[in-house]
Amino acid sequence: MSDAVHRFIFEDLDIRGALVQLGPAWHELQAVRDYEPAVQTLLGELAAVTAIIGSNLKQPGRISFHLRGAGPVRLLVMECDEQLRIRGLAKTAAAEDAGAAVPPEPTFSVRELLGDGQLVLTLQTNARAEHPYQSYVPLEGDSLAAIFEHYLTQSEQAPARLWLMADEHQACGLFLQKLPDSHGADARDPDGWNRIQHLAATLKPGELALPPETLLTRIFPDEAVRLFEPLPVSHHCPRDEAKVIEMLRTLGREEVEAALADTGAISIHDDICNHEYRFGREVLAHLFDDPGHTLH
Repeated sequence: MSDAVHRFIFEDLDIRGALVQLGPAWHELQAVRDYEPAVQTLLGELAAVTAIIGSNLKQPGRISFHLRGAGPVRLLVMECDEQLRIRGLAKTAAAEDAGAAVPPEPTFSVRELLGDGQLVLTLQTNARAEHPYQSYVPLEGDSLAAIFEHYLTQSEQAPARLWLMADEHQACGLFLQKLPDSHGADARDPDGWNRIQHLAATLKPGELALPPETLLTRIFPDEAVRLFEPLPVSHHCPRDEAKVIEMLRTLGREEVEAALADTGAISIHDDICNHEYRFGREVLAHLFDDPGHTLH
C-alpha cells in the first residue's frame, strides 16, 4: 500500500470525497512506541483524518489536532503540513493511576478511552506564524469519526461523513462532503446525498485498504466518479538540533547554568519525534558566546 490521499468528485452531484491510505508512513510513525491496540487504533484513525484535512491546506503551514482527555488516554497529537508530512503521538495515564489501564482489546469507545475532553485545532501559516488560529471543540460522539464529522460540519457549514479504520499495519479513511448546490444537481437528483451516504455505509472496514479504483467502483457502482491524481503522504520527524539550541538560548544563561550545575548535563526528549538531545557544559559557549554556531 502506498501512502496517499486520493481525492474524487461525483460528476453528477455536488459531492466531493477523499480516500486516505497509510502503510509505511503509519508504520514509521508508531515505530518503537509499543502502543496498546486500542491506543494504536485511535492514533491511526487520527493520522488518517488529519491527512485528509491537511490535503486541503492552500498555503505553506501546519495543521495540528490535540485530543485531550481525563481517561486512560490523556493525549493524542497529530500534525500535518502542506506537503502532507505527518507526525504524532499518544500519551496514556501512568499505570499506577487508579482505573487508568487501557482496555486490552482494540474495540472501544472514545468516551471510555478519553473521558471528558476537547479537540483543539491549531492552524499555523507563514502569514500567522506568531499568532496561529486555534479552535476548541468538545468531544461530541462515541467514535473519532463522529467527533470529526461534527467538527467538519460545524466549521465548514456543510454536511460531512467519515469512515475510519486502523491497525498495526495500516490507517485508512473515507471522507464525503456535500457541497453547496451550484449546478442544479440537487434539483435533478434530490436523493443524491442520502443515496451516497447509504452506499458508503455498506463499506466494511477492511475494504478501505483496497485500491482506490476498486473501492469506489465497488461502493458506488452506478455513480459517475472522477478520481484525481494521488497526493503522497509521508512521515517526517527528523532531528532538529538547531531548534533545541535556540530553545535553550531563550532560557537565558543563568537558567541553563543552573540546570548544568544540578546534573552536569542537559537532556531534552522530543516527545512527538521520540528523539533525545544531550548537552554538556560546552553548550554554554555555543549558546551565549557564539550565537551563530550550531552544535552537531
